[in-house]
Formats: sequence, C-alpha cells, structure tokens
Amino acid sequence: MQDILSEIVANKHIEVERFKAALSEREIHRRVEPLLDFSVASMSQALATSDSGIIAEFKRKSPSKGWIKEDGRADLIPLSYQQNGASALSILADEKFFGGSDEFIKTARHSGVNIPILYKNFVIDEYQLFQARLCGASAVLLIAACLSLQDCGILLHTAHELGMEVLLEMHSEPELEYAELCPDMCGINNRNLGSFVTDVDNSFRLAEQLRAATVFSGSPAGAPVLVSESGISNPTTVRALRAAGFRGFLIGENFMKTAEPGLALRDFITHLTH
Repeated sequence: MQDILSEIVANKHIEVERFKAALSEREIHRRVEPLLDFSVASMSQALATSDSGIIAEFKRKSPSKGWIKEDGRADLIPLSYQQNGASALSILADEKFFGGSDEFIKTARHSGVNIPILYKNFVIDEYQLFQARLCGASAVLLIAACLSLQDCGILLHTAHELGMEVLLEMHSEPELEYAELCPDMCGINNRNLGSFVTDVDNSFRLAEQLRAATVFSGSPAGAPVLVSESGISNPTTVRALRAAGFRGFLIGENFMKTAEPGLALRDFITHLTH
C-alpha cells in the first residue's frame, strides 16, 4: 500500500502555503494576540480527573474507509458528545483526506461546547498552531512520524506560548525519544499512519517502555497523561488500557458510524463505568 502519511504531509505543505497567501502570518498573529489574555480548558486535567477519559472524535471521513458520516454536523454531534459524557473532543481539521475543517471547531464552540477540544491535524508549520488557537482549540496534536525531534520541540514550545496543550503522538519504539520533549499528553497511536493497519496491542507493547522514558524519571505528578488512540471499540479494552496506565482514549469511528454518535458514546460510558 502507498505510504498515505507521506502523501498527506506533502499535501499539507501545499495547503499551508495557500492559507498563508489568503491570510498572512502577520495578520493571523494580530488576530490571535487578543485571545492570549484568555485561558482555555486543560485537556490533560480533564482526562486525568475523568472516570471514563473518553476523547470523542468528530471524524466524517478517513483515507482508508472513505466517508463515515458525510452529512455529520459540527453544530450537533460535538455538543451531543459533551451532553453524553465526553471528557474531551477531537475534531478533524484536515479537509482533503478526512473531510474536516477549522470551521467545525468554531461551529462546535458556537453551539455550546465548552470542554477541551483537540485540533486534530497534521501540523508541520507554526502557522497551523495560530489557526488552532484562532478557531477555539484547547490542545493540538503533534505527530512524531511527521516531524524531526527538533521541529517537534519548536512547535511544542510555540503551542505552549499560545496557551494550548500538546498531545504528542508516537507509534513505534524509536519514536519514544520524543517523550523527552515533555508534552502535556503522550499518545500511542494504534494505527500505522503509513499503511493504516490498526492494532490496539501497540498501546500495551509501548506503555511500559514509555513509562521508563527519561521524562518519567521525575515526580509522577509531572508525568504526561497517557492516551491510547485508534481502534478502540469496546469498554473491556478501555478497562485493560486504564490498568496499563492510560487515562485518555480517543474514539471516533466507533461512534461516528452509528446513527446517533452521542447516544453511542453514552451507552459506551454506561458499560464502561458499570
């Protein structure tokens, strides 16, 4: 199978330049500056203190499955997720491959969503961090497979300067060195972004090694929140992941493929907590 991640990243470079041409870096900086006086909800705290830790994802499409819910509405589903017990939300911002948009985050906020929202995109440029802050995100996803260690560190620092937290996503053992950057949350993606093959056991395999990483050698209170991403479809898996040290569980397709994603989330949490 073609390396989908390489295709996505190549397109993202073109897309970012197009955004810059439409709205200059200077102008987006000017628009974001007033927002820095206001804090956003902490996603890491929301997960650490939650009984479920579910990050419900608004995901209309994927490169491997095509459209999941083409008519999914950002003014209805994210708010329904909040009303039915989500600890946080993840909203796709990539348009070409995932049918997403920054506007979906704005729309969700305007509909009444006030819990943390993760800006789910393939971030390769600081400009995108300003886009995330401008549209109402609380945290941003940085993907180790897309970034050098140095570039990831720069982006993480900028995200913090903009008042947002970082979920740093890793998939393989070599990428665990990125945990030394001290992100707010460390994510283990169970999906290989090159082939889109998914294996939940990846979280269990890497959890012990991740806890042993340098960043975890200090006080446990300062350790990042662990998040397992992709391929989670039943409460039994979440219980096992929680026992392995995870406190966040990103679930999208499992809910989005149903007629009522918010109600599917409620049923999932009911089975999980009882």
